[in-house]
Amino acid sequence: MPLVHDELRRIARRCLHGERANHSVQATDLVNEAFLRLVDVQHVDWQNRTHFLALSARLMRRVLVDLARSRRADKRGGGAVRVTFDEAAIGGVAPDADVIRLDDALQALADLDDRKSRVVELRFFGGLTVDETAVALQVSSKTVLRDWEFARAWLQRELTREAGRDA
Repeated sequence: MPLVHDELRRIARRCLHGERANHSVQATDLVNEAFLRLVDVQHVDWQNRTHFLALSARLMRRVLVDLARSRRADKRGGGAVRVTFDEAAIGGVAPDADVIRLDDALQALADLDDRKSRVVELRFFGGLTVDETAVALQVSSKTVLRDWEFARAWLQRELTREAGRDA
């Protein structure tokens, strides 16, 4: 754990980027919860560091979504976890995009094209580089870049459309 803790905290801070200052989940809490879930995972054939970080990023995303869904159930949406997109990451997506809406959009993208959804997960939540993402997905860097551009545009459209329906 000490060998990867700093890297996991970096991923957690990236997942929490844009959270309210008084939010109850801190990066350390997110790392600890994801690590507990990671320990419960049985029979994982760890391929390399990138594979480990990719799974960690996915687990942190799940923790945030589970927390948001729990709070939404408790308060009918009043306490949903918020994630702010970096303009450079998703490009034009409205700030303060709801993590549940993002998760739903990523799931819809996964239904359309699982690899493109994984590219977003690895790059946005995991903070992996294009080359690291290519290694994790066993594709070329050019394929990752094409998938990333498509996914950003697709998510922007979906989240903007969804925000219009909520208004």
